[in-house]
Amino acid sequence: MEDQSASAVLMVRPARFAFNPETAASNAFQSASLAGLEPTLGGRAVQTAAEREFDDLADRLDRFGVQVVVAEDTPLPVKPDAVFPNNWVSFHRDGTVVLYPMQAPNRRIERRDDIIRQLQTKGGFRSTRTVDLSGHEAHGRFLEGTGSLVLDRLQGIAYAVLSPRTHLQVLAEFARALDYELVTFAAADAHGTPIYHTNVLLAIGGEFAVLCGEAIADPGERAAVQDRLRAGGRQVLEISREQMQQFAGNILELRSAAGDPVIAMSSAAWSGFAGPQRRLLESCGAPCVAAIPVIERLGGGSVRCMLAEIHLPKAPAPAGA
Repeated sequence: MEDQSASAVLMVRPARFAFNPETAASNAFQSASLAGLEPTLGGRAVQTAAEREFDDLADRLDRFGVQVVVAEDTPLPVKPDAVFPNNWVSFHRDGTVVLYPMQAPNRRIERRDDIIRQLQTKGGFRSTRTVDLSGHEAHGRFLEGTGSLVLDRLQGIAYAVLSPRTHLQVLAEFARALDYELVTFAAADAHGTPIYHTNVLLAIGGEFAVLCGEAIADPGERAAVQDRLRAGGRQVLEISREQMQQFAGNILELRSAAGDPVIAMSSAAWSGFAGPQRRLLESCGAPCVAAIPVIERLGGGSVRCMLAEIHLPKAPAPAGA
């Protein structure tokens, strides 16, 4: 299989970030209100704040030695969630690019061939195959990238919470095309609302996994997930539903150019971890922590959602270079 953690990520700098009413019905982490954030923001100030949060995260990752390929969102057509590219594309070590079917019509326009080409011209990467699953949209079947999927790349296992955004038929097609085994289950928050994306309750690094086991109501499914994670050699860090709401599960292990593990997360996620949990994470990698309260509140996603990790092979250097 491939390495668990990538040393490069794609980020899309937002041009028209805003609350997206087309996604709110199935995303309980998303809010139309910025009440409680200081200073109170509105209108153009929201976009300015999102740009500032984006740039700060990109800068921090760069300082930790992670290669960041930044693509610019286009102002038109309006794409309020363009800052979350991991839902429409994933990149794999064998050169495969996967394009995914998205539930919200205004998110489908985030898929851009020019961004994938930019990885070659600006990032120096090479792609050899495209698996395009987006045709499932016409039949009301969705699979929103590494939001719907949390991949154990070392073991070849794809974990997925079944939800309106994660359809079993598309999962099966992904598994066949990429040679992954599926582990599927149901999960809900404290109010019984189905979890919309797997990556808010589960994160997998090389040596650890963060899991909100209490969100998995069925004891058999919960035990199966826990057992598979431990069988892969991971220490399982259990978080509560309250910690999940702070995006403690929405974190991502990366690697610096030197090969050192880096764990990217928001300041809300980091503050949600207790002392022993922080120490466990620190023993597995260096925390790269950025404050993104506006993106989290209005977008309903955190740091992991902003990063499409790039596992593609590097293109050969030009002759004579």
